[in-house]
Amino acid sequence: MTNAARTRATIERLGHQGDGIAPGPLFAPRTLPGEIISGVISGQTLTDIRIEEPSETRVQAPCRHYKSCGGCQLQHASDDFVADWKVDVVRHALRTRGLETDFRPIQTSPSRSRRRATLSAKRTKKGAMVGFHGRASDIVTEITDCHLLAPELMAAIPMVESLAIVGASRKAPLSVTLTTSAAGLDVLVRNGKPLDGPLRIQLAQSIERYEIARLTWEDEPIGMEQPPTQRFGAARVCPPPGSFLQATHEGEAALVAAVQEAVGEARRIADLFAGCGTFSLPLAQKAEVHAVEGERDMLQALEQGWRMARGLKKITTETRDLFRNPMLPEDLKPFDAAYDAVVIDPPRAGAEAQVAEIVRAKVPTVAYVSCNPVTFARDAETLVAAGYSLNWVQVVDQFRWSSHTELAASLTLS
Repeated sequence: MTNAARTRATIERLGHQGDGIAPGPLFAPRTLPGEIISGVISGQTLTDIRIEEPSETRVQAPCRHYKSCGGCQLQHASDDFVADWKVDVVRHALRTRGLETDFRPIQTSPSRSRRRATLSAKRTKKGAMVGFHGRASDIVTEITDCHLLAPELMAAIPMVESLAIVGASRKAPLSVTLTTSAAGLDVLVRNGKPLDGPLRIQLAQSIERYEIARLTWEDEPIGMEQPPTQRFGAARVCPPPGSFLQATHEGEAALVAAVQEAVGEARRIADLFAGCGTFSLPLAQKAEVHAVEGERDMLQALEQGWRMARGLKKITTETRDLFRNPMLPEDLKPFDAAYDAVVIDPPRAGAEAQVAEIVRAKVPTVAYVSCNPVTFARDAETLVAAGYSLNWVQVVDQFRWSSHTELAASLTLS
């Protein structure tokens, strides 16, 4: 057997997924701009990569699992390089739309700060194993130490193993979402065995043994020792199982601070894609807020948190699919009182239809939070073309060592 021919290449830049790109284009995972590498061509990807001449920004990955785990893409790069690259991803997305703006210094969450993660847990002949899937792989890499996860999540691995032993099938691993809360861990399990009487008893015993705040099996509640609340501003909220939550406390604080600055002295705010109140509740310290969200149970959690809090201004809620039924000008500028500002935090697809209606309504101030620089740039272009100024962008890195980038931006109608 002869060895496959190797190809030398120079990495020109990183793509949006964090892979190095060489002429061709050829994609080379875990490489850096300026590096000379060699590898075996497989389609458009280089495999069996060797770093012939490393970049000055290359560092030793801090995590022992980095080579086999798919949870991180950029541990081989220095922190300064990653920070600059993430800002440049947003800057490039805006420039492709002809937009320029001021960039605030990036806010990066510390290591071991992820308060939420979804682990894979599978049964083995000797018990169970827990970890993350390898890059583009069905293989679960067992994690004994992780530089991303909060200590409370790492300490929960024995509990996750026990859930796999009693509740996983031999065919597929469990998907276990863990979230830290003031009362302990909030645990949501998917892809497990059908829930029957004996399994329910075993799971109920796990709640007591491992001091779980709440355990949900698929969509079925197993038990709740205490409500797993999250603090949003002055309010405590108990989100529904599996509902969206910012990945780190530090990342959430950075985004909330940016939104508060962007809305300024607004007295009446519409919070679109409001979730459980990440922005609505802190903003209600100074302004009346109308929170709009497609999931009714998330709004119910927001409402309950608001009622139990003290000193907040009025919050109203509306269940509405903002993709199919965006807020119209008459909704944003009712006869009795128009909104001074809109906060918008859409999913990765952005909010093309909703932004068009914001333009028509001529809302004076827009605070835009995004997890996708490309769709943000598209929507920002629409706003700027209609007379809005893109005042500044705050990049937030709460998915450390990944290619994922978040931001908040301030736009005002000129």
